[in-house]
Amino acid sequence: MKMQKLGRTDLTVSRVCLGTMTFGEQNTEADAHSQLDYAMERGINFIDTAEMYPVPPSAATQGSTERFIGSWLKKSGKRADIVLATKAAGPNANQTWIRGGRHNLDAANIRAALDASLQRLQTDYVDLYQLHWPSRNVPIFGANQFDPQKERASVPIEETLAVLGDLIKEGKIRHIGVSNESPWGVSEYIKQAEMQGLPRIATIQNLYNLTARAFETTLLDEVCYREEVSLLAYSPLAFGQLSAKYVDNPQAHGRLTIYPPTWSPRYLRPAVFAAVKEYAALARANGMSPAQMALAWCYSRWFTGSTIIGATTLAQLKENIDAEQLTLPDEVVKAIDAIHARYTNPGQ
Repeated sequence: MKMQKLGRTDLTVSRVCLGTMTFGEQNTEADAHSQLDYAMERGINFIDTAEMYPVPPSAATQGSTERFIGSWLKKSGKRADIVLATKAAGPNANQTWIRGGRHNLDAANIRAALDASLQRLQTDYVDLYQLHWPSRNVPIFGANQFDPQKERASVPIEETLAVLGDLIKEGKIRHIGVSNESPWGVSEYIKQAEMQGLPRIATIQNLYNLTARAFETTLLDEVCYREEVSLLAYSPLAFGQLSAKYVDNPQAHGRLTIYPPTWSPRYLRPAVFAAVKEYAALARANGMSPAQMALAWCYSRWFTGSTIIGATTLAQLKENIDAEQLTLPDEVVKAIDAIHARYTNPGQ
């Protein structure tokens, strides 16, 4: 397993990260422990979670993912062997079960979020603490146009950074990152950190897969590359679409059929299905499963700090990790780019 350093930090992580948002919804605690054991056996040392998980979010299950990881950490004694990342939820009035729906990124809420996460995780620190989505109005989760009519009061970035700095001094956090952020947001976090002597973000956890490559043109060159902010790529299989199982069988068992389609409408766009058909054909013509090609492509991108994978079975997890050993021929990469030119970011 190839290891890589995140940003300007001392965190060295496997280029495959175990994502855990199914723990507590599609996966039981025993399932979760089996996945964590297997991932470590395969050389993965990086685990990503969030206070909001599992997904889809609900009052009945919120926090289960962190609790399952916490019970595994206690049982296994492996805390010192892993890089543990979790996230604080941004504001969402619909998720009233998280601090009464007022979970903005101010000092009181961040402290409450972190303390609750640490308790569930049964640890006294996290290696990487991330802001799950911004306080301000930003088009995310399938919205691809900025709408000024949705402007809202937000917590200033320097205020958020200040409390994160205090928590680093207290030893509860080692490093910080953002998620679902924009070029302006990343630039502002860096500017405020430099101007006010506050901690610098090390990572950005954003959507990135064969159907969603906007990161390459919006964030990569003028922001993340020059400022050394590592990408943690999430949803590399586009909620299972890039496995081609829904193209082969629209009623295949998986997240897009188990849960209402309103949860991830971007992956149900006709152009996504059209693109997946071509990617699947290319993979199979070159002796790979569609999922293996999609993941191998993410793993091979020079700018990716780590790719966050998720699975509901050990067989899926094995296939996903095995793809890390694949090297895509140049002609396959060129063919992928040609498909992308025909179907540009349909899943963004």
